[in-house]
Formats: sequence, C-alpha cells, structure tokens
Amino acid sequence: MKFVLPLALLLSALLWALAAPSGLPDRFATEALSLDELLMLYGHMPRGAMALVAGGCLGLSGALLQVVLRNPIADPSTLGISSGAQLALVAVTVLFPGLLGWGRAPVALAGAGAAAALVMGMGALRGFHPVTMVIAGMLVSLFASSFAGALTLAQGQYLFSLVVWTGGSLVQTGWGPVLALALVLALGGGLAALMARPLSVLGLEAESARALGLSVGRVRALAVVLACVLAASVSAAVGLVAFVGLAAPALARALGARRPGQILALAPLTGAVLLSLVDGLVLTAAGYGTEMFPTGAVTGLIGGPLLLWLLPRLRATPPPAPDAHLPRKARPLRRVGLIALATVVLLGLLLMLGRTPDGWSLLDRERLALFLPNRLPRLAGAAAAGGLLALAGAALQRLTANPLASPEVLGVSGGAAIGYAGVLFLAAAPSAVALTSGAALGGALAMAVLTCAVLGRDARPERLLLAGVAVSSLAAALLSILMAAGTMKSFAVLAWLSGSASALTASGAALLVALLAFACAAAVLMARWLTILPLGPEVARALGLPLRGATLCVVALAALATGAATVLVGPLSFVGLMAPHLARRCGLAQAVPHLLGSAALGAALMLAADFGARMASFPYDLPLGLFASLLGTPWLIWMMLRRPT
Repeated sequence: MKFVLPLALLLSALLWALAAPSGLPDRFATEALSLDELLMLYGHMPRGAMALVAGGCLGLSGALLQVVLRNPIADPSTLGISSGAQLALVAVTVLFPGLLGWGRAPVALAGAGAAAALVMGMGALRGFHPVTMVIAGMLVSLFASSFAGALTLAQGQYLFSLVVWTGGSLVQTGWGPVLALALVLALGGGLAALMARPLSVLGLEAESARALGLSVGRVRALAVVLACVLAASVSAAVGLVAFVGLAAPALARALGARRPGQILALAPLTGAVLLSLVDGLVLTAAGYGTEMFPTGAVTGLIGGPLLLWLLPRLRATPPPAPDAHLPRKARPLRRVGLIALATVVLLGLLLMLGRTPDGWSLLDRERLALFLPNRLPRLAGAAAAGGLLALAGAALQRLTANPLASPEVLGVSGGAAIGYAGVLFLAAAPSAVALTSGAALGGALAMAVLTCAVLGRDARPERLLLAGVAVSSLAAALLSILMAAGTMKSFAVLAWLSGSASALTASGAALLVALLAFACAAAVLMARWLTILPLGPEVARALGLPLRGATLCVVALAALATGAATVLVGPLSFVGLMAPHLARRCGLAQAVPHLLGSAALGAALMLAADFGARMASFPYDLPLGLFASLLGTPWLIWMMLRRPT
C-alpha cells in the first residue's frame, strides 16, 4: 500500500505531460519564447500546479470536517459549503458587480461561512448526527444551486459563461492565483498541524473530551472555520470542485491513516493527486478531440459511488424522530376535506383573478373564456404536481421516521433531469414524447440504483436517505458536465431545471391529475404499512409486516409521484418537505389523513408558487422552481433550527 501514492503521482505527471502541447521550455525570457512555450509556461504549467494546490486545499478541508464531526461523509460539497460560496459569487456578479473589486475570495468566504453556519446550527441542535448533517447540507446546496441558476437565467444567456466557470474550470492564464492559493494551503496546513492534538482528543465522546479540559465548542468552531476558508479559497480561484474533500480522507484511511494527525497529513496529498489525475484525464481526452469539460464537474462523478461505498461505515444510530407533541384532531378526515375545499376555491380564484396594465381585476365571462384554455391547464397541472410531491414527501417521512426526508433527497428528480437532458443532447430535434420518455427512464434508473444499493444489503431507513443523496449527487455532476458545453441546449436544460408549468397542455395536466388520484388511492391502500413503519424495523417485523416488500412499495410510490411531477414541470423543490409538516401541525397525525392532507396542502402551496412566479415580474414569468424554493427555505430553516423537545 505504501507504493500506491507515489505510483498515482507518477501516473498523474505522465498524463499531464502527454496532454501538454510541447515540452518544457529551456529558456524563460518571455520575448524569446514561441507561442507553444508561452502557453506551456503561463497556461499549462500553472494549470497543473493549480490542480495540485486546489486538491490539497480540498483534501485538508474535508479531513478537518470529517475529523471534527466524526462523520466519514462530511466534506465541503455534502455540507453545502462549496455551494454557498458559489451562490455568493454568482449573486454578487449579477446584482452587485462592484463588490468584486475587493476580490472574489471575501465574497466566496462570506457565502461559505453563511452556509456552514446554517448547516452547523441545524446539526448542533440534533447532536451532529451524520444523517441530519448531510440531509441539511444537501437541501442547502440544492437551494443555493437552484437560486444561482435562476439568477443566471433571469439575466439572459450572455451570463451563461458564469455557469461554466462555476463548474470548476482549472484553466489558468498566469501564476498569481496559484501562488495565492498555495499560501492559503501553507497557512491552513500549519494551523491544522497545531490542531492535530486537540482533534485527537475530540475523537473521544464530547463528555470525555470536556473531562480532559478540552473546549469542544471552540475546537469544533476553529476547525470548521479553517475548512470554510480552504474551500472558499478554491471556489474563488476555480469555481465549484465537488467531492475531492470527500474522497481524499477516504483514500488516506485506505492507505493506512487512522489517527487524526495522520489523516490531516495524508489527505492533502491524496487530494492533490486525485485532482491532478482527473485533470490529466480531462486534458488527455481533450487532446483526442473530445469536448473539454470543467474538471470540477468531472470530479463530481466520484461523489455518488463514493457515498454509496461509505454508507456501511456510518454510525448505526437512528435519525432524529418527528415531533411527538403535535396536536391530534378528533375528526381528521373532515379537516382534510376542508383543506381540499380551500384548495379548490383557491384554484377558482386564481382562474378568475387577472392583472392588466390598469391593475388587478376579476375576469368577466368573455375574458375568462379567452384565458381559460391556457390558464386552467397550467394551474391544474401545477396543483397536481405539488400534490404528488407532497404525497411522496409524506410517504418518505413516514417510511424513514425522519422529518428531513423529501422527494429531492430520494434522487428521482435528479435521475429524471439526467434523462431529459440526455435526450435533449443526443437527439437533433427531440419531440415532447421523447423528452418525457427520457425523463421517465432516468427516474426509473435512479430508483433502480437506489433499490440495489440499499434494499439489497440493509433496509435501514437512514441508509435509504443517504443513498438518495448519493444518487442526487451523481445526477448533479452529470448535469454539470452537460451544462458545461455552453450551447443553446445547455441553456434549455437550465431553463427546464428552474421549473415552469407554462408549457403544460390540457392532456399533460389531465395526466398529472389522474396520476395524483391514483397515487392517493395507492397511499390509502398502504395505510397500515405507513402506520407501522415509523415505529422501526424491529416492531414492524414483530407485527408480521413484510419489511422489504413494504419498503419497496412505498419507495416505488414516492418515485412514481416524484417522477411524474418532474417530467412535466421540472424538478421542483421543497414542497415535499414542507407540506407533510404543515399537515402534522394541522393535527393530521394518522396515516391516511396525513397523506391526503399533505397532498391537498402541496397543491395549495404550488398554486401559490405559480401565482408568485407569474405576478412578481408581470408580464414575464419567473421560474416556478425558484418560487417553490423561496417558499420552502424559510420553513426548512425554522424547522431545523428549532430545539427538539
């Protein structure tokens, strides 16, 4: 094993040399250099050095997070830190470009710090449980990425190069960024060395560490701040480079590192080698005529498989349980009927309500007849999509006994997006049927991967969630690679990912409504399973429940509901998380009322999001997915920052 790292470094150097346009120049007087030598000295060599330095920073950042949180799947990508930095850079570039005069690093650090503070605040109230931390980081990352995409989309295609850059391009035009990042790595490495002993003590239980005189909170905060600085510096220099911080400590442990000091020393080296290897492969493929994709997007491909491989290494403690103190109503089905009736009234009101240059007004019969063929399919389809996502979220939350579960975490939305984008790129002029079939096939493939990864080994609910995170991460990486092409098709994928119901036809809306009715009926038939499953696998087996079959059926129902909504209106966000909690707070605790009430509330929430998307920038439409995220994020923050009782 001790020869693995030198051999990998040698292979990386060989790939880098093969991809080089020429040999190293033997003279360094700029005026005497040829064009190829200039490209080598000020382009290719800084790029190779940047791969090593950025990989070292990310490896050290991931090692710090994994050691201090005692979580083998923590890194700047899974905890949303890199996405927070990316959102800050995009937002400042689009809205406040003058702030970039201070440099990109402070902007990226502010975004990374905000994301880390949010995720750490959520985790602190729930014991820094690995499942809680990763799900919280995934949702923060999802919101940051979707919001950054929506900002770019709203400004037009001339800013699409920003999407490509934030994909993690290592292209360099000089040595300045490399030297600056090398200084950050050197200082970070020195500070990490000073923290090695306290982090070793922190490897004990928190109570034992305090008994030895260690300030646990201070050490944890310092380590997280240092990890944020390292990750934000990389984001400012080259954009988003995913999962190197996850892979580098794992490789260090595979090479024999066990103590925190050993992991902190070896992880930067393995990170540098890994990113250099990937960049060498990208350059080699480009030399053979293949499209040159951002290296950061390619490294994202390792995240999903690596998360699946690391699942068995998680602590076997249960995820946080839902609140048990919420009220229960005596006649819950009556309340479900009232919620459904209110949703129908809202639908009718939004059909009648219109906005003209003169202000708001209710449409008269003539104008209603004119607008109805276009407005009714959109509103009905949006409501049905919201109901499907909410029903899927309620089923997942009851299956896993985890209030953080949502359809986005399952990975079906990401798989459907990959199928949609694949058909769009592979076909010259894809039809609506072909795009729909591709999205459905992608969702089914994501579901198959999830089933094989979890149900084939261990049906523990928390592993189901984390396997979904892995599938979502892999799908996001593939989308980043496709988006990096920078063509009109890439822009079309970005527009679809932002979510819109404006293209829904009457037949598409009718299909969504029919699927919602079918999903509700199936959920009612699974009521007994969804009542017993939250009690845990031991209780379920004791009561004679076919645990694996029941889990598979519930997951299939959630996949069908999520996939159907994703195919027709894009991968919408957070409705599946929010609506089940609102239903619980309305007193709908039993399985059937909870599921049906969630579907009705999800429909109402999506109607509200569609209304906001249409009216906020009248007469133009804004992305529906953005408004759904804006509705869901405050709820997410409030829910996860509440102190459990």
